[in-house]
Amino acid sequence: MNENNDSSILSPGQRPVKDSMNSLKARHNILADAHEQIGILEHGANHDDAFRLAPFQQKLGEIGLYPLHPTGIEIFQVNMGKMCNQVCKHCHVDAGPDRKEIMTRETMQLCLDTLKNSPVTTVDLTGGAPELNPQFRWFVEEIKKSGKHIIVRCNLTIILANKRFNDLPGFFRQHAVEVVSSLPFYTADRTNRQRGDGVFEESIKALQMLNAVGYGKEGTGLVLNLVYNPAGAFLPPSQTMLEKEFKTELMKNFGIAFNQLYTITNMPISRYLDYLLQSGNYEKYMEKLTAAFNPAAAKGIMCRNTISVGWDGFLYDCDFNQMLDLKISCKNSVHLSQFNLANLNKREIVVNQHCYGCTAGAGSSCGGAVDP
Repeated sequence: MNENNDSSILSPGQRPVKDSMNSLKARHNILADAHEQIGILEHGANHDDAFRLAPFQQKLGEIGLYPLHPTGIEIFQVNMGKMCNQVCKHCHVDAGPDRKEIMTRETMQLCLDTLKNSPVTTVDLTGGAPELNPQFRWFVEEIKKSGKHIIVRCNLTIILANKRFNDLPGFFRQHAVEVVSSLPFYTADRTNRQRGDGVFEESIKALQMLNAVGYGKEGTGLVLNLVYNPAGAFLPPSQTMLEKEFKTELMKNFGIAFNQLYTITNMPISRYLDYLLQSGNYEKYMEKLTAAFNPAAAKGIMCRNTISVGWDGFLYDCDFNQMLDLKISCKNSVHLSQFNLANLNKREIVVNQHCYGCTAGAGSSCGGAVDP
């Protein structure tokens, strides 16, 4: 992989055509600073407290959940790097071809050492595009030896981005990997507006390739789940109803089958926060999230059974906290090299205003709605 040529990993339809399609970091945007984002979330866009919502901690306290504690670590989510072949408008990771943060083999080995004799049942590989990490396939093979279930969050277009990725469906099948892929909608216009020109067409081709090796097909045991997140400043609709709609339309128009659809609420951080501020929707969106606070969803949020591992080995309560650089509160276990399961299971989970996104309406997690 030529890491010095950013556009080399982009398909022609996905190449950035203007500066606003590059990462916030590449644009030297102030929101590339996690502390700036937290300041906006806590004190409003102008940092003057003119717009300030009830602290999320207060909401949890009202239902007897603060401080929030884990229910037991079951999922080990690993960010393999921020490099991606896409530059999606809503991306909470601020991923893109220009991002050079990438997990080393040494850090992966720390992950493997941690997983030995661990009660963790699932390893969830994410990014960026995790497949762009040169050690991706080695890591999957090593995790598989430990008997853990593996999820790969594949953006679909990576399969067609370069010939060396064309065999990914077969590799996934060989290792019985569960594939979770984002598809903003079952039509081209809405998908391409959110993820880039040509993304829908390439996503459809990739889904057909996955179907061809058995993914999403009844009786194969090869799981293919799709992820929907809204294109604008609104909450997702009913997960159950939208899944039926997706299944009908994708089968009718493209012959595509899949297992489940996950609806995920857009988190008010990184590039989506930038969108909210630029479009004048920030305050209204935050008010929607707080007004839709759901106590049932709060009890089942993913940070209670998940540990998020950064590309550099630092630990977080969730992927969103990771992108805000809100490290885990367990001072003697902040890095993989210090991993202590007993201490981590007793920790207080770090929360902030962005957490309203996981508790609004039916709730939201990496596995979709919490209270569908």
